[in-house]
Amino acid sequence: MVNKEELIQIRDSLKDEGVRYCVGAYVDIHGVPKGKFVPIDHFVDFARGSELYTGYALDGLGQSPNDDEINSVPDLDRGCILPWNREVAYYPADNEFNGKPYEVNARVVLKKVLAEAADMGFGMNLGIECEVFVVRQNESGQLEIPNDDDDLVKACYDVKRFMDRYEWINKMASTINDLGWDLYSLDHEDANSQFEFDFKYADALTMCDRFIFFRMMAKHYAAEEGLLATFMPKPFADKTGSGAHFNMSLYNLDNGNNLFKCDPSADPRGLGLTQLGYQFIGGVLKHGPALCAAFAPTVNSYKRLVRRGLMAYYSWAPVFNSYGKNNRTNALRVPMNGGRVESRNADAACNPYLAASLVLAAGIEGIREGVDPGDAHEDNLYEYSPAELEAAGIEELPRTLDEAVQRFAENPFVTRVLGQELRDEFITHKSEEWRQYHQTVSQWEIDQYARLF
Repeated sequence: MVNKEELIQIRDSLKDEGVRYCVGAYVDIHGVPKGKFVPIDHFVDFARGSELYTGYALDGLGQSPNDDEINSVPDLDRGCILPWNREVAYYPADNEFNGKPYEVNARVVLKKVLAEAADMGFGMNLGIECEVFVVRQNESGQLEIPNDDDDLVKACYDVKRFMDRYEWINKMASTINDLGWDLYSLDHEDANSQFEFDFKYADALTMCDRFIFFRMMAKHYAAEEGLLATFMPKPFADKTGSGAHFNMSLYNLDNGNNLFKCDPSADPRGLGLTQLGYQFIGGVLKHGPALCAAFAPTVNSYKRLVRRGLMAYYSWAPVFNSYGKNNRTNALRVPMNGGRVESRNADAACNPYLAASLVLAAGIEGIREGVDPGDAHEDNLYEYSPAELEAAGIEELPRTLDEAVQRFAENPFVTRVLGQELRDEFITHKSEEWRQYHQTVSQWEIDQYARLF
């Protein structure tokens, strides 16, 4: 714990930078940051968890109106001054309850699972591929592509359409690098007015913090231009959706070496993955359908997880609980040169702490139990018939949020990792989300049925 003198030094340094307020942002069940803003003169108390919250006022923090308040404790090692408002210092935060870590908070749970991995000598590195649409919302609430010229059927990597959004892209890219995240690639993605930013992997907790901040930053810079940066997984039925692919590896805590990496010639399957890496895959596949609810946590997510849908060509989205090499029809793939595992069903709306907790716990269970994932699948699984999938032993991922939540609810592994209360909170909120959606009359239904009979 940081002593008072050190906290005073941090406070004074922030004041010298012109900071007037600080916020410790924890997340609700959806991964949306929440927090109180505290004047910088009260930084010492703030850093020690002075800010109290009524958990019942937020989604998924497991409290009733009669409960004691929870508090937030900022992570002082992972904060920054807001690049677009240098009067505010931002810190990711955990929740505590009565002086103890509050395990209905997903970030707290991730730290617990990371500690379990550490007991085995493992750390987790994580890279998240950040995909986002930049759109305009009209007076009727409908989403529109802001640039009428961004109309290609296959817009991926298009230079002209990339340059049309240059002002927003440059703000994002410059800020990412100023924050020290080491941006190494950015492009116009597959759909119109969709973009991807790829920056260097980090330890899992740091990367999850960055993903939360990335979403907030993208929205802010888009709003400066009167636009909306949306992380809705599938905003347009006829275009590809936005993923948040998790690129995962374990490293040796003693020396930092990648424990998944080996020469492909030393790997009987030829993917450049160690036995430990395959066992990690085996654990993730064992719980794949249940994990899908955390990776793809909205009604809209399952309009992305389709073979084609209303698109003119295949969706690129994973539909199958399987793994392969550079085969994007699998939920898990081992990219070229090996050394990491990519989970492709994670989407832009996920709560990264919740998803990372479950996938890491599943992976280390696979290692403990020596789970063999079987052979890699290298065919275009989109073209497999149900009988061919069954013969290959390949299970489809859930097709709706309702199905995913059912698989989540029936798996005891989820309760062991998240605890009963967080598990129940997720099920309650996501079941209600499905109920409300299922009982809402859509424009499609009006168009289809109003004059039919």
